[in-house]
Amino acid sequence: MTIGIVVLASIVVTQSSALGLEKKNYNYSEWTKGIFSEVITVVGPGKTIYLAGVGVEDEAAARGTIRHQGDFLAQCLYSYDEIKRLLARHGATMNDIVKQVTYVTDIRYIGDLAKCRSATFGTGPVPTNTLLNIGALAFPEMMVEIDVTAVVP
Repeated sequence: MTIGIVVLASIVVTQSSALGLEKKNYNYSEWTKGIFSEVITVVGPGKTIYLAGVGVEDEAAARGTIRHQGDFLAQCLYSYDEIKRLLARHGATMNDIVKQVTYVTDIRYIGDLAKCRSATFGTGPVPTNTLLNIGALAFPEMMVEIDVTAVVP
């Protein structure tokens, strides 16, 4: 008995350079398109940037000062803004993100998380993502934290 398998994938090449670095986003499941990339491959020389979990700690204030207390969407947007600024310091952009892990303290905010990602990534491919609902983050007022890996030539 012969079994044939047909694999259909949505493939988006989002970055290539004269140095030969190529990042491809793949979606094999219809339902994942526009939500997150299931697989990202990076081929070629490059620099990998790992950001520790980024949340809403106020960088200009005392340790533990949390911005946007009680407002999930504002916390999420601020976290992505900080990620953008941190990546820029290392010559990277949001388009260079290949993997993210999002930690939320209440899964009921998943709709706001979707709005936040849409505002952050627009219509472009969204990086691979693991979403974890956990009991608490570093400070009780934190509702979301995002861990990012990016690759640049």
